[in-house]
Amino acid sequence: MLLTKKSGAPGTARSTFVHSLRRGLSQALPTMDRRAFLRRSGLGVGVGLAASQLTLVKKAGAATGNVAVGDGKIEIKRTICTHCSVGCAVDAVVENGVWVRQEPVFDSPINLGAHCAKGAALREHGHGEFRLRYPMKLVNGKYQRISWDTALTEITARMQELKKASGPDSVYFVGSSKHNNEQAYLLRKFVSFWGTNNCDHQARICHSTTVAGVANTWGYGAMTNSYNDMQNAKCALYIGSNAAEAHPVSMLHMLHAKENGCKMIVVDPRFTRTAAKADEFVRIRSGSDIAFLFGVLYHVFQNGWEDKQYINDRVYGMEKVKDEVMAQWTPDKVEEVCGVKEDQVLRVARMMAENRPSTLVWCMGQTQHTIGNAMVRASCILQLALGNVGKSGGGTNIFRGHDNVQGATDVGPNPDSLPGYYGIAEGSWKHFAKVWGVDFEWIKKQFASPAMMTKPGITVSRWIDGVLENNELIDQDSNLRGVFYWGHAPNSQTRGLEMKRAMDKLDLLVVVDPYPSATAAMAAMPGKPEDLNPNRAVYLLPAATQFETSGSCTASNRSIQWREKVIEPLWESRSDHMIMQQFADKLGFGKELSANYKMQKVNGMDEPVPEDILREINKGTWTIGYTGQSPERLKAHMRNMHVFDIKTLRAKGGKDKETGYDFTGDYFGLPWPCYGTPELKHPGSPNLYDTSKHVMDGGGNFRANFGVEKDGVNLLAEDGSHSLGADITTGYPEFDHVLLKKLGWWDDLTDAEKVAAEGKNWKTDLSGGIQRVVLKVHGCHVFGNAKARAVVWNFPDAIPKHREPLYGIRPDLVAKYPTHDDKKAFWRLPTLYKTVQDKAVTDKVHEKFPFIMTSGRLTEYEGGGEETRSNPWLAELQQEMFIEINPKVAADKGIRNGERAWVSTPTGARLNVQALVTERVGPDTVFLPFHFSGRWQGADMLSHYPAGAAPIVRGEAVNTATTYGYDSVTMMQETKTTVCNVEKA
Repeated sequence: MLLTKKSGAPGTARSTFVHSLRRGLSQALPTMDRRAFLRRSGLGVGVGLAASQLTLVKKAGAATGNVAVGDGKIEIKRTICTHCSVGCAVDAVVENGVWVRQEPVFDSPINLGAHCAKGAALREHGHGEFRLRYPMKLVNGKYQRISWDTALTEITARMQELKKASGPDSVYFVGSSKHNNEQAYLLRKFVSFWGTNNCDHQARICHSTTVAGVANTWGYGAMTNSYNDMQNAKCALYIGSNAAEAHPVSMLHMLHAKENGCKMIVVDPRFTRTAAKADEFVRIRSGSDIAFLFGVLYHVFQNGWEDKQYINDRVYGMEKVKDEVMAQWTPDKVEEVCGVKEDQVLRVARMMAENRPSTLVWCMGQTQHTIGNAMVRASCILQLALGNVGKSGGGTNIFRGHDNVQGATDVGPNPDSLPGYYGIAEGSWKHFAKVWGVDFEWIKKQFASPAMMTKPGITVSRWIDGVLENNELIDQDSNLRGVFYWGHAPNSQTRGLEMKRAMDKLDLLVVVDPYPSATAAMAAMPGKPEDLNPNRAVYLLPAATQFETSGSCTASNRSIQWREKVIEPLWESRSDHMIMQQFADKLGFGKELSANYKMQKVNGMDEPVPEDILREINKGTWTIGYTGQSPERLKAHMRNMHVFDIKTLRAKGGKDKETGYDFTGDYFGLPWPCYGTPELKHPGSPNLYDTSKHVMDGGGNFRANFGVEKDGVNLLAEDGSHSLGADITTGYPEFDHVLLKKLGWWDDLTDAEKVAAEGKNWKTDLSGGIQRVVLKVHGCHVFGNAKARAVVWNFPDAIPKHREPLYGIRPDLVAKYPTHDDKKAFWRLPTLYKTVQDKAVTDKVHEKFPFIMTSGRLTEYEGGGEETRSNPWLAELQQEMFIEINPKVAADKGIRNGERAWVSTPTGARLNVQALVTERVGPDTVFLPFHFSGRWQGADMLSHYPAGAAPIVRGEAVNTATTYGYDSVTMMQETKTTVCNVEKA
């Protein structure tokens, strides 16, 4: 969407954009000949190609290939787009080491040769002119270039000082969903060897409520089916998901489904581009998802549309849910809370019930609330009632926001788990000590105490309070004094004004990023003198992009793909895993960190081999089945995408020419769980919990993760409910050495496997013997066969309850649907709920701030936006931060389309943005995109960026103004429902 006219007239936004672009290019390129220009325009490859080689440009048939052209060499490198999580494949054309062109991979079963705007502009992210080029240090308010040796020496010295004075928990590590799996995993290992659980990454603030809610319903916290499988759906309900803009290529599969008659329902406070494709658009009040979903469920139950046999066989607690829904969510109450009339709710229920299998899609519109965990579970419950989970064309399809947010969540720096969602109990630490080849007692000694080793860390959403909160109220020895921002954007987090204060109070701030993000500018911008720590040290380290290294990444559908290195690291950038190794060497645990890895030379320096890191992941993460996807299998899949079906993802045959590997039966990307060792050749699991397939064919059932009974009620599946071909035809618990012996299956293990499996379960047997015997020999599922839980007794609300947001415009509903009570020492910090909500009502905040403020994505930008707003091709498409306001509001406020407006919130923040007058939003709601930064309450922050590394487009960050509020289970921030006022600027 372009808000300003594309005119070059002096003083226009267009002329300002062009001027800044030319200025940036002139700084980077003092002279530019025609050939250099063509290369930077993505046209260079055509100059040297003969007609016989044009197939390389039109369609690269293999993942790699070298072609000599004159004195040069053209190589084709297959990589994966580093935006959103669809997992679009790209063939990069590299000439003499320069990435000159790219083509979408037409053979990819995921993107089918398509790209969105971000994917089409990908080349610029590798060769981008606005990257951080050298290590830098903040000196007297300006960034100065320093050497890598100086940076590493000074940073590690300061870290050791903080550790000695305040303990290892005084340093916080914000990791990244931009890391590949190997880097995310290595960072969690690095943090463990430093001696803290104070680490996190983007998933906390986008889908942590999904992971917790879904995993506690049926076993695994991930998307159940695939984009491709949505082509089999007969109805699709999108709620809190604007896939057409946030995940554009995913819509290809939905449009194919619509061609086959699939009905499409979109539920959103805004009429989005996705809604434009819907058969039924439902406008709800932001934050009222549970009322709507249970309103739909009310009609399902009232009309007897629920799948009674499915519920009896596979679901626990649905009767209790039914009782509550029928009593509490009658049509009048549904309309009162969410604003949707009964006839439309009934129409949605009928469409879902009469067009099965139906699928349900949600994204951050549902997750980013103080009751996000409950909203997620309400979606799950609706699908369970309709019998849609574990069915092709059904399931809950949860689209993730970053290219590897799924993988980073699976194996990366979570504050409450080790890789593979192993907890942080002593047994999990011992398991990974063995995997890592280090002594458990040595790891234990790195922590402040044994108690801190098993205590979940502070979440990234709350690191601000880790700095600012009264130390007596924090459940660790010291406040946070040092923070690493490793590939994470601060403008993606709420409470920006307080974040600036927290940054100023730190002793150490380290930013590791190809694009230093708003962190660098926020840190350099003058704050209040009383907040500034005079001893603070701020460093910027240039990380390489994912195109300058190799490794694997996991798409939303759980398929894992391998990226080839496209180009060598530019300027003085270094790969993230090289930087981790160099820090570990300086800190004294480098040998332990890389005990199982070979080293390779990159620009003359040692770097752990990514394939070896993946092999270590394969060795240890049995829980979620990251064990079968060896580097060799993944690379073979990438070379042979054409053998996989575009609807089922399955290979009907084919062999890899390089290795002779037979693909028959494999699902593309070996979507986890891919159980056992690679030699077992499990095909991956395209659709979770599908009992219509054998477990060695990708089938399964619900996980037995919650015991065998609750209050005298059996939690295991009923007789006759089991995966196809299982030797046990009823429910059963998860497998360990004891159960194998009781069943008489112990002797199916080899002698070596018996030694390894003694005293172990399916998650800790490093030989894989238990998994081999249970899966292949007996056709059963290693995690047991249980019922999904409609009632989750270990959550604050066992049955999801609607609770009003902390800040809202309906005080009349707060009395009926109050928030939670305040919590003490929750994720190490006190968390306020009722105190904040009651004060907002008492102070009549809704009168001063009468509009619901929500936020979301744009097609052109991604995440915090620093990377995409530094791309000239994308920057031209969207030059202004804006606010969508309804025409009635605009008329009342005297604001015309294109004029400037001030947006204010209860935090005291004021944002200066451009007005877009549109009926996309109702009169009670305003919308702002969350990709912007670089302007601070009306002022341009350009002078505070390091020279040459500022984004082309800068604008106010909506999260400078967002308010306090966190999910009651995961500390997910509440960004989708707060309040504001709008005035003409």
